[in-house]
Amino acid sequence: SDGNAGFMGSASDRIGSIFIELVAEADRDLGGRAVMARIRERTDYLAGIKVEVQPLEKGPPVGKPIQIEFSSNQRGLLEPAMARLRAYLDTLPELVDIDDSAALPSIEWRIEVDRQQAALYGADVSSAGLAVQLVTNGVKVGEYRPDDAEDSVDIRVRFPKRDRGITAMDELRISTDQGMVPLSNFVRMQPAPGVDALKRIDGRPVELIRANLRDGVMADSVVADIGAWIARQSFDPAIDIRFRGANEEQADSMAFVSAAFGLALAIMFLLLVSQFNNFYQSVLILLAVVMSTAGVLLGLLVLQNPFSALLTGVGVVALAGIVVNNNIILIDTFNHVRREHPGLDIRDVIVRATAQRLRPVLLTTVTTVCGLLPLAAGFSVDLAGRSVTIEGEMAMFWAPLSQAIVFGLSFATVLTLVATPALLSLPPTLKLYVRALRHRLAIA
Repeated sequence: SDGNAGFMGSASDRIGSIFIELVAEADRDLGGRAVMARIRERTDYLAGIKVEVQPLEKGPPVGKPIQIEFSSNQRGLLEPAMARLRAYLDTLPELVDIDDSAALPSIEWRIEVDRQQAALYGADVSSAGLAVQLVTNGVKVGEYRPDDAEDSVDIRVRFPKRDRGITAMDELRISTDQGMVPLSNFVRMQPAPGVDALKRIDGRPVELIRANLRDGVMADSVVADIGAWIARQSFDPAIDIRFRGANEEQADSMAFVSAAFGLALAIMFLLLVSQFNNFYQSVLILLAVVMSTAGVLLGLLVLQNPFSALLTGVGVVALAGIVVNNNIILIDTFNHVRREHPGLDIRDVIVRATAQRLRPVLLTTVTTVCGLLPLAAGFSVDLAGRSVTIEGEMAMFWAPLSQAIVFGLSFATVLTLVATPALLSLPPTLKLYVRALRHRLAIA
């Protein structure tokens, strides 16, 4: 057992662990999740042994995806509240490998010394403690370091094995001023529930419930259901309950992606204003970036895929650079044609600029989409090994990022070629309407 070493990631009664390394995907018929399901299926019959299957974490260890933390300054409130929630989690079919950090059932013997009675016999607590050590771990009398070792070894004295144990306490005698006195005259042994470990985070006592998810189950939906159930319960106000694990990591990832996207838009806006010297055109380019995220969400909705806080978010940030490039070359060509032909109608300028930049925009979109389409479709292409793997590990990892760029860029290309030219004609058209309205008011 590893004791409390795995408080955040494993149960305290874990006996041992086995690391299984799978062969290459091309050499096996089952995927990683199917292998995990097969292991669970073939170990269900083992009585008295609970087998948990956990994939290897390739980043900072966060443990199981569902982690619920109970914290309170009153330690006695934690385990009853945790037992209530544990009973509810056992009814959810979406969860597997449920465990908690509650102390294991055990008994410890506590030695109570009657100081007044001990004083009558001329004994003290320290002498009683030394006598008890002779029955348990022994009394340290020195150290010895072998020639072939770097660390010293304790030299301890204790009773022979046959004279050690709980019953030996009743026969133990200690030397006092009045002679050899039975230790049981002033020492009593009381059984009490064993204490596994005192667990604290930021100085507050805590307990934790952990659980894995079945294949195909999203952590967000399960967390929402558990949170709704907790809100309906009447837990003691002194207990703080919060979700950790995957939910905490997702919140951190979303905060990072949101900050990165906002910072990227701010830097783009400053550069665009400095280059175009036009506030409206700069806002128009950034508007196309924001609207392109609708294409990402629409694609995820069609495929019924979840929004990955990290990979899909990074794909949205990468998409912004491509969309900005397409809109910059279109608007720059619009400004160039307008300067070269000042007498040309605004609509003709827009049509000519769009026609000139149609091929560069389409080439950028087609090459990018075609390049990422295999990854987005779940194909792993190994050019060196001349093999193609469907739904391989690498493709499944990069699929959310690729899908975000493919769907977002395809949607943004339509915006660039249709919406952006239409919005470029908006200011001159508004000026004409305002001028016509003023003229009518002046005549009236």
